[in-house]
Amino acid sequence: MAAIDPADQLKELDSTLSGIAAVLDLDGMRRDIAELREQSADPDLWNDQDRAQQVTRRLSYLEGEFGKVEGLRRRLDDTGVLFELAAAEDDADTRQEAENELAALAKDVQQMEVRTLMAGEYDAREALVTINAQAGGIDAADWAQQLQRMYLRWAERHGYPTEVYETSYAEEAGIKSTTFAVKAPYAYGTLRGEHGTHRLVRISPFDNQGRRQTSFAGLDVVPVVEQSDHVEIDEGDLRIDVYRSSGPGGQGVNTTDSAVRITHLPSGIVVSCQNERSQLQNRASAMNVLQAKLLERKRQEEAAKMADLRGEGTSSWGTQIRNYVLHPYQIVKDLRTGQEAGNPTAVLDGDIDDFIEAEIRWMRQQEAESDS
Repeated sequence: MAAIDPADQLKELDSTLSGIAAVLDLDGMRRDIAELREQSADPDLWNDQDRAQQVTRRLSYLEGEFGKVEGLRRRLDDTGVLFELAAAEDDADTRQEAENELAALAKDVQQMEVRTLMAGEYDAREALVTINAQAGGIDAADWAQQLQRMYLRWAERHGYPTEVYETSYAEEAGIKSTTFAVKAPYAYGTLRGEHGTHRLVRISPFDNQGRRQTSFAGLDVVPVVEQSDHVEIDEGDLRIDVYRSSGPGGQGVNTTDSAVRITHLPSGIVVSCQNERSQLQNRASAMNVLQAKLLERKRQEEAAKMADLRGEGTSSWGTQIRNYVLHPYQIVKDLRTGQEAGNPTAVLDGDIDDFIEAEIRWMRQQEAESDS
């Protein structure tokens, strides 16, 4: 097979990058950045902490995205110059350097292109992630905690702020459930493909006979609600319980009954919050989580109705989506996209971008086929 001409690769990357810039609307992004900088400079902004944090997070995100596109453009130009220099001087080392940079640039442009595929109604929202231990006993509880760490590490790698609203610890090890927010624009669009059941196969550290154990944990991802969302909740449909926050091994976190659990009786949805010291604050946070889950349920019901009207079957992403095998061999494989990695340790430390990118492309393809 003949090698691809670097000039053709550079031309293709230039075209892709121009398409990315058009979809992202860099001029509009530049205007938004200027407006948000003006707002952030207003000393009265911080009188409303929530609003101030929204403005600063949005500004930081837009500056980052704008800088990425501009940086990719500069690198593209510099790589072209490097190839020209290598040819002019017939320098093998310079050519190798240019080829290495071209390969890295192609990967970074591809990752940036994924951002343009997130055009769903709620994709630009922040995300609420809930993880529940499923079948597998103590191993499942331990697995749920490993998944929590994996996503929090992923967010940390990208500089995305997170807030853990609630963690229910299991008696022996691990967690029964947890809910946390990823507070970055497009967090929902990025993570929504992670929704579903994650399966772990390993030698159980809790089995004194060293037997292989399969355990499961479920992941639920919903968009954070905004003021424009209308979610009708009748107070009469709620059961509200207060209790004392607890940590690993049942240890008390604080000495007052400040944790709040809200049960939405018609749907059976249960949400909890224990991260704040005040019962009132925990109740407000729990209501926000409940609204987000009800909004997502409403969206799913509407999508199912539209599919029925079109005579389509609805595809479910809420089934088993990924296997993490640590024994007898080591591999992580996505069952939908076929994406795999041979280093589960790196994956469990938050290195999941390749999986996320593959599933975003897969979901976009599924949606395009559904619309056609």
